[in-house]
Amino acid sequence: MKKVNVVMSTYNGEAYVREQLDSILNQTYPNIHIYVRDDGSKDQTVAILKEYEKIGKITLLQGENKGFIYSFFDTLEKSGEADYYSFADQDDIWLPEKISYAVEKLEKAKENIPVLYFSNYDFYNQDMEFKEHCETHAVGASFTNSIVDCISLGFNTVINKCTRDMIIKDMPKFCCGHDWWSYMICTGMGEVIYDTRYTVKYRRHDNNVSPGGMSFFKLQVWRFKKFFKDDYFNKVREQIREYQRIYGNQLKLEDQKMLALFGANSYHFTKAIRKVFYGKKFRQSLPDEILVRVIFLMGKL
Repeated sequence: MKKVNVVMSTYNGEAYVREQLDSILNQTYPNIHIYVRDDGSKDQTVAILKEYEKIGKITLLQGENKGFIYSFFDTLEKSGEADYYSFADQDDIWLPEKISYAVEKLEKAKENIPVLYFSNYDFYNQDMEFKEHCETHAVGASFTNSIVDCISLGFNTVINKCTRDMIIKDMPKFCCGHDWWSYMICTGMGEVIYDTRYTVKYRRHDNNVSPGGMSFFKLQVWRFKKFFKDDYFNKVREQIREYQRIYGNQLKLEDQKMLALFGANSYHFTKAIRKVFYGKKFRQSLPDEILVRVIFLMGKL
């Protein structure tokens, strides 16, 4: 039976981590071990984790505060050998067959290429009251999509050993997310499996920085702030350049040229026009596609 290591990072999660751990331990798939790294919590999170460690339910790692991205990478690196690795947030609830569904799909994929599995999920508020289903990804995963967007979120992502080994062999100096980096690796050099079944109750807090589950008006305000006021696309560009540095020579020539175009620092009108009329889709919906091409024209990316 294939082994699955669950990789979790915690930070001040005392209110929810127990419920999440129990949902993982109650999976129908039996061959699971949980690795949890606490990223410097100031509340009772570590005490709760030690309760689970004492009865052999988890392996607890502790260290200085690195931020959630590199805390996840550190846990991924220090977790033991397994066939698959499943990222987990500290405050969601997994449905019982989440890992069974993932293994079912991943077992059909090649083992010698990086493979990523992700599923649909449901939005809940912080009191675990159902809000809505996530959007279905009509366009699907692609390397073109991965340079501007990540449709596989950490809490619903499972990667194979090949992906994990590639990540820890050449750890990025910068990236926008452990999930996004994994998604770029697998769309660029391997395979992404999208499961339309719902496997996670995603707990959305009032102070979440991600847009999922927002009303239409709040979503537009979020987009304006993030895309036009913040330095979001400078970070996306930096991630593209870091990916290009590590994996550029392993990509198809067409993808190498795309990274060179979108990773360039300086603005050139002719290059902006090339981006605007690039022949592949970047986003999952028409409004988002139009928006991202306006951003290209403005030189934000």
